[in-house]
Amino acid sequence: MFNKREQSDERSSATEERKPEKPRQPASSARPTSSATAVIGPSIEIDGTLRGDEDLVIEGRVKGAVELKKHSVTIGEQGNVQADIHAHTIYVDGSMDGNLVASERVVIRQSARIKGSVVSPRVSLEDGARFNGSIDMDPDSEALGKVFAGGKSMPRPGAGAPDKAAHKPIGQTGSEKPAAGGNASPKS
Repeated sequence: MFNKREQSDERSSATEERKPEKPRQPASSARPTSSATAVIGPSIEIDGTLRGDEDLVIEGRVKGAVELKKHSVTIGEQGNVQADIHAHTIYVDGSMDGNLVASERVVIRQSARIKGSVVSPRVSLEDGARFNGSIDMDPDSEALGKVFAGGKSMPRPGAGAPDKAAHKPIGQTGSEKPAAGGNASPKS
């Protein structure tokens, strides 16, 4: 009588041992809602423009541009991105240098380090995240409308021609000429 119970316990534990385990996904890849998710692993480096029709998790290095306007992009904790990202939803756990443009929302996690601009109607910034840039949450924003209508993306912060007025000496407007004798100070 006791032997039957022991045998059935042995069979059930043997059956449990034979069941294949489901592969575990990285915690950061659990955020995107779509069933199809591409992953750029930690040892992968990409230089160029990424386009596609599925969610993306970046754990490696990406330089250039990422355009997944109808999908989610997640920058994992190991991810290092130097690119402009245009997506439906963007999650940042890692390092980002560039502009983030999302039609739905941008989530900046505690471990994130961002240098650049964020344009999205919804933005969340966790306590402890490092952020250096600007945030535009206007849903009617010209930059957001241009990007998702196929126009040009917004410029990187600090890009473009330098402001000449910012580099003039104090007290000089540019139309003044030095006084005779090479002395630029006014006579009393």
